[in-house]
Amino acid sequence: QNTEERTSQVKLIESGQAQVVIGTHALFQENVSFHNLALVIIDEQHKFGVHQRLNLQNKGTGVNLLVMTATPIPRTLMMTAYGDLDVSQLTEKPSGRQKISTAAIPIDRLEEVIASIKREIANGGQIYWVCPLVEDSALLDLAAAEERFSFLKGYFGGRVGLVHGRQAEDQRHATMSNFAAGELDILVATTVIEVGVDVPRATVMVVEHAERFGLAQLHQLRGRVGRGNKPSSCLLLFA
Repeated sequence: QNTEERTSQVKLIESGQAQVVIGTHALFQENVSFHNLALVIIDEQHKFGVHQRLNLQNKGTGVNLLVMTATPIPRTLMMTAYGDLDVSQLTEKPSGRQKISTAAIPIDRLEEVIASIKREIANGGQIYWVCPLVEDSALLDLAAAEERFSFLKGYFGGRVGLVHGRQAEDQRHATMSNFAAGELDILVATTVIEVGVDVPRATVMVVEHAERFGLAQLHQLRGRVGRGNKPSSCLLLFA
């Protein structure tokens, strides 16, 4: 938001004219105050720190807190088991959703993985391929998204796209739109696709150097597939 628009919204929040406020981390800032804050709902709970959530609660008196996540972090699990935390579970899948199978595969079987995703593409599926870095690192022997993108283009040609956080937003958006429209078979990415991506035709999630990702991240990435009516799989490649 520009400064003028933001100032206007902050005044509405302070006066109580805005009774429901939807925002990002900007709501935690000190210059945002509430007329009578009663309920805080945190979506994607694992993306927020403990002190951030407390700071927001402290902007009111006796504020109730509801946190939502598909991938509980260890602290939340501990509070569920041993603390004073009421839990509600939504265990049903949307109608038509199929099972996601998960397999851990050593990286030296890469050629087998390539062969399997070729078969999946031939059957009409699309592939996510997630890497932990954007470029080669002299310090870390990890897959680089740009290097893997070039490697996969050698097998699949122009049907491979690349998205990462260093790209301009319009470039990322264009590539994601092409993938969603079926113009790309494989999307090589970093964790920028961790949330908010919904492509029903995507049936395979490949996570390279899976040992470098947190458990919550792996659950989130796995959740990018299995959104259509076909069985899906998540392949965790490890060194």
